[in-house]
Amino acid sequence: MTCFASHFLLIKMNQFNELKNKNGEIEVGNIKKIIPYCEPFLFIDTVTSLSNNRIVATKNLTGKEDFFKGHFVDFPIMPGALTVEGMGQAATLLARSNIPNHHEKDVLAYKLKEVKFIAPIIPPTQVRFEIDLIAQDERGAILQGKAFVKENLVAEALLMLAIVNKADFRSRYEKK
Repeated sequence: MTCFASHFLLIKMNQFNELKNKNGEIEVGNIKKIIPYCEPFLFIDTVTSLSNNRIVATKNLTGKEDFFKGHFVDFPIMPGALTVEGMGQAATLLARSNIPNHHEKDVLAYKLKEVKFIAPIIPPTQVRFEIDLIAQDERGAILQGKAFVKENLVAEALLMLAIVNKADFRSRYEKK
């Protein structure tokens, strides 16, 4: 391993360490420093574990979130699209942890495959997102995502993310 490669690996492994609390978790305030989301569209409350190839993150659902008012009326169920969004946000954070100067990039959903919803998510509960990195290069990442309630698998998906230059992407699509 070259000196540069060794230094690059060290940067990747340590770039979010300063954002972890004493328990090694990343709390919501620091999550917002990594991914460009905030309430009401932030679907990760805590990152409980993060390595170069795996993330475990949680979202606490009270049942008072706005989307439950209309999905399903009088019988709240977490929308499947928002479950996949939570997986996607965790996957984005994992991919960013492997990108030097990640703030210069946007990480975008590119393709979803093999999406399965096994059981409904009924509040109040905590959803745990477990995401494993399959492959990543400078153009994108492929990840396997799973969502759990307690120890029960409730959803899974193969996620493909695109990694693009932030300035180029935003200037190309900004409203003129």
